[in-house]
Parts: sequence; structure tokens; C-alpha cells
Amino acid sequence: MAKQLRTKPGAERAPFRPDVILRFDVKQSDVECVSQAEAEDGQAESGLKLLDFLFASMPDRKRVTVKDYLKHNQIRVNGNVTRQFDDKLCQGDVVEVNTTREFQTLDSKRVSIVYEDEDILVVNKGYGLLSVSADSKKQHETAYSILRDYLKRVDPRQKLFIVHRLDQHTSGLMMFAKSVAAKETMQHNWNNMVLERRYVAVVEGRPDPASGVVDSLLAENSEHVVYSTNDATVGKRAVTDYRTLRSGQGYSLVELSLSTGRKNQIRVHMHDLGCPIAGDRKYGAKSSPIHRVALHARTLRFVHPVTRRDMNFSTAVPAAFSKCVGGYKG
Repeated sequence: MAKQLRTKPGAERAPFRPDVILRFDVKQSDVECVSQAEAEDGQAESGLKLLDFLFASMPDRKRVTVKDYLKHNQIRVNGNVTRQFDDKLCQGDVVEVNTTREFQTLDSKRVSIVYEDEDILVVNKGYGLLSVSADSKKQHETAYSILRDYLKRVDPRQKLFIVHRLDQHTSGLMMFAKSVAAKETMQHNWNNMVLERRYVAVVEGRPDPASGVVDSLLAENSEHVVYSTNDATVGKRAVTDYRTLRSGQGYSLVELSLSTGRKNQIRVHMHDLGCPIAGDRKYGAKSSPIHRVALHARTLRFVHPVTRRDMNFSTAVPAAFSKCVGGYKG
């Protein structure tokens, strides 16, 4: 009697194959070589093209094979999949070639990938989405769960780790770690590794003065409301730099930089200034012109936990924010 199979026929003969990814760093010599060749030919300087760089970096591969990599989404530049053969490369760019299969892309309206490599993910989180569920017994869709499922499709063995969080009501840039080493390096050296975090917010009224620093001790009550206090035994120091970019129509667009990362820090400090963030009724807002808390993490700059590269990411000021103050470009 034949032994009954527990899986589909042939499944046991097709184990998961990890991706084979080649990595190439663009050096200054690569860029200078192209510029010199173009100058000798009398051409206007046009820069180093991706396809030319790929040909030079993989001389053992047939040119048609290299073109197929590009055609089938197997090329990433600085963490982003591209099919453009004439993308211009600069010194410091990182080109990755997946020789096994196409790079997976994330199809989600709530979170988008800004950068990805073997160690980290940088994403743009949408408003209203939790970074991670606070209740392990309830199944909420979170930025973490969306990204975890995406990574599992790429490699079932891949892990994902929380490094820091954004409030559910805050949109913008945040990062995750894909390895224990990257996670521990960032968390144990957070103040030294994170070089810059900037937010933009629409606040009610006009801050006075138009720019400055808010420095206070923050504590949290039993109802999970954070507040400023003079009691050093319960409060932790929080420092927020702010600068008004534009005021109009009863609102101000403010840029904020964090020296510390306390819970609800920006929201409390804007309330303390008498200019609560629009839509933030928890901290005193009386209006909600865009039907959300108007706070966005615009810039995230940090030292890469493995390569030690300077990683600098920025997003545009949300169009709805600009509209609140009568338009803003910058």
C-alpha cells in the first residue's frame, strides 16, 4: 500500500530558494571614467547610466541577460526597484541585482516603501494606521503587519523588528529593522544614530514667537493624556524646536525638530504654546480642516546600523497642509 502524501506531489522537491542578490557600490572612479570618455568624444556631459554600469559590473553575464534583469524588476537602486535603463547614478549609490527572481513590491494604500536593503526598511506610513498593535490578542492591521506579510512573501524566514513608532494619528517616515543586529544597534545607540527628525504640522493660530524652543517635563496621567509638569519625580525632559513656515486663514504651517522623542511630545508642546495641532481635539484643537490630526513626519536622517552610511530621507509637505495656510512651496 502506497504511503499517503501529506503535501501536493512534488512539493517536497521544491524547497524555498533564497534570493541571490548581487550588490554594487557606485564609486567616484566610475562616474569620472564616464565623464572623461564623454569629454574625449566631444559629448555634452550626461552622467553614468544604470545599464552601462550594470554591463561594466557584470562582465561575466551576457548583455541580453542583464537587460532581462532590468526588464523583469530584478534591479534596485538605493532600495527602489527600477526598469529605467538610463537612470543616472552618482557616487555612493547602491545597485542591487536579484539573479533569482524579481524583487517583490508592496501593494498597499496605507504604507509605502521608501527604501529597503538587507538590514532595514524605511517607509511612509499613512494617517490612521497603528505602527504596531498594542494588544497582541486582537488582530489589527498595522504598519508592522503589512510589512511583515510583504517580507514573508519574499522569504518565509524573514523577520521584522520595531525600532521606533509613530502615533496612529501621525503620518510620515519611520524605519524598521530586518535583522536582530540592526535592531539592537539602533535601539542601543538611538540618540547617536539618529541625526535628524523633522515634522510639519498645521496649528491653530500663530505661534508667538514665530520660532523658538519648547523645553518641559512630560508626564502621563491614568487616562493616557500627556502633559507638562514641574515635578521632576514624574516628568521626563522633552525638547522641541519649532519654526513657522507660513501663516494664513487662521492657521500656521510649522516645522518641528525633536531633540528628544517622548510620547505625544509635539502635540503637548503645541498645546502649551496656545497653538494646538489642527484636528487634535485630545490636546485642545477646536477645528479639523482636513479631518485628521495635521502632523506629518517629514524628514528622517540616521546612520545606517550596518554600513554606517548617512541615510537621509524626506517627503513633501502634504498638499492638504499647504492648502490650510493658503498655499506653501518648499
